[in-house]
Amino acid sequence: MRFQPGQTVTRRYLRGRWVMWEQAMRVIRDAPWGLLLWQPVGGDFARLVDADGSTGHEVPPDAMTAPRMVSSGWLHYDVLILMPPGVAHAVWWFFRDGEFAGWYVNLEAPYVRRGDAVETIDHVLDIVATPRREWRWKDEDEFAARLGHPLYFDTDDATRIRAEGERLVKLIEAGEFPFDDTYTGFRPDPSWPVARFPEAR
Repeated sequence: MRFQPGQTVTRRYLRGRWVMWEQAMRVIRDAPWGLLLWQPVGGDFARLVDADGSTGHEVPPDAMTAPRMVSSGWLHYDVLILMPPGVAHAVWWFFRDGEFAGWYVNLEAPYVRRGDAVETIDHVLDIVATPRREWRWKDEDEFAARLGHPLYFDTDDATRIRAEGERLVKLIEAGEFPFDDTYTGFRPDPSWPVARFPEAR
């Protein structure tokens, strides 16, 4: 079953038995070429946090002493996220005050639909690109630190993850979709309220 435009879905990252991250997102389009989702600043967001405030960026979930999901509002940028089916990445368009501010490539497992949610596994390594298509790797230190951890990836997996990133870098440098002008002028339907998590999650 495809999602309907305007529907609220939860975008979720998993790591073993833990939910690491959740976003309440508005469906813009659900098509064979991809699922397009929107979350403005202030939308519902939650992440796994340890007792000392550490997140999954600082410590794997199996090393946390008292992990719990902490909810807050989404900060800094409105985001449009394209999740193509069957591929190991999602592409984010960042907007600040309605103006396009750049792309973010989140390397992740192909997503799976679960009711009114989509679930994936974050691959840690990411790419940030400016509107001028100047790009850089993000979280390389964390990627290296997680290599060999049973909840993350082995050497072969890491090679495939980086290769997927390098494939996307070529598209960025060439200005090919999705790194052309597609969606850089996106504006949400002003009648839509900010997406919220369902009461029972």
